Amino acid sequence: QELPETVLLKFLRPENTPVPARPTPEQLSNLIKTSLHYPESFNHSFHQKSLCLVPVTLLLSNCSQAVVDVMIDLRHKPTSSEALEIHGSFTWLGQTQYKLQLKGQEVYSLQLKACFVHTGVYNLGTPRVFAKLVDQVTLFETSQQNSMPALIIINNI
Repeated sequence: QELPETVLLKFLRPENTPVPARPTPEQLSNLIKTSLHYPESFNHSFHQKSLCLVPVTLLLSNCSQAVVDVMIDLRHKPTSSEALEIHGSFTWLGQTQYKLQLKGQEVYSLQLKACFVHTGVYNLGTPRVFAKLVDQVTLFETSQQNSMPALIIINNI
């Protein structure tokens, strides 16, 4: 009795077929680079006007080639009492949440206003920025790396 001939099957994948790589959490947390632009110190007469308004620009840079959904939340407050003692508390005026979409390598400038009621040193680095790739099916965005504290000095004149 003769055994049937066995044939080895070979599965080939063309070399130029790109395999979609899933971005790592590290890569996802570095999609958007943020920087705050504001005066180092600001002089204000609290005797004439009790509220001191300072224009602040939040610059968002898409570091990837992909289209990215971005969510900015200004409602975040430092939780530790130490942070409040050192820097004091301030308020962002106007809209507190923004949702936008940045194309690959796009830079977007968001105009904000910070409101102060006392002199002191404040940390403007409170905006939280979340991002996700547009084609990524996730229920939540990845928190973006926060930059260094952004200190401003408010003086009374």
